[in-house]
Amino acid sequence: MKDYIEDDLELLEGVQEDEEVTVKATGKELQVPDSMVPGHDLGAYVTAVNRIAILIADEERELAKQYFYQQDLDAARKLVLAHLRFVVHVARTYSGYGLSEADLIQEGNVGLMKAVKRFNPEVGVRLVSFAVHWIKAEIHEFILRNWRIVKVATTKAQRKLFFNLRSSKKRLGWLSQNEVEAMAKDLGVDAATVVQMEGRMGAYDASFDGAADADDEEAGQSPAFYLEDSRYDPANSVESDDWEKTSTDGLYVAMNSLDERSRDILTQRWLSDSKSTLHDLAAKYNVSAERIRQLEKNAMDKVKALMEA
Repeated sequence: MKDYIEDDLELLEGVQEDEEVTVKATGKELQVPDSMVPGHDLGAYVTAVNRIAILIADEERELAKQYFYQQDLDAARKLVLAHLRFVVHVARTYSGYGLSEADLIQEGNVGLMKAVKRFNPEVGVRLVSFAVHWIKAEIHEFILRNWRIVKVATTKAQRKLFFNLRSSKKRLGWLSQNEVEAMAKDLGVDAATVVQMEGRMGAYDASFDGAADADDEEAGQSPAFYLEDSRYDPANSVESDDWEKTSTDGLYVAMNSLDERSRDILTQRWLSDSKSTLHDLAAKYNVSAERIRQLEKNAMDKVKALMEA
């Protein structure tokens, strides 16, 4: 990520005055005019990027070649600036997730810069066709990180469902079994994953403590008042200590019941700070590594049986 940030600063710094933008870099600090910062005044930003001329195919190809072959950063800047309006268009299609449009645009701009860095003009496609995937990928990742306090989509199937579930639902209520199966088939995921993801997306973030200005009735409904904290329960502490002592004593007795070689193998493999490998123990006892593995398994089974007895 650090490399991407440094590359992005290089793409933006030193933009010429005739492009209606001035960027100054001092050390690690990058100063950008207010009109080119989405978070400051979104309307002014959109107006500013719409004033930047769109490149025709020949101009775009020439600039892409200058950056691809000669690492001309000025050419890269022009490519980025000419496509900022497209990032705004893509970002606005994700306005239904409740996140700041300015943040979505800035994440999309990061994706655009990464696309420019990797764009090969010899492939024969326009930059916008290549960049759209990078722009959407950055926006998707931002939405997944910030849509809820707890991340709702962690697997590939869940990520796919996150961006398709709401648009695929025909009504506001819960999905029927037929709808679940049809959606699972269309998206290539399990029906159980669809149900699980629908439940996750239907949940909401709740504050553990009540609001500062809440009355007694509202405050009493916050989780802090009804979720039990058993960490300091004396009974649980005694039970935990007793279980630990019983387990330790049982392990000690079980280990002492083993022969010296088996006990040493388990100690070196599992209880030592610097654990030995099978080959280390094989060299020590002048046997094969497979024999050490068999002895280890037999010893583990015996210890387990004695501790469960």
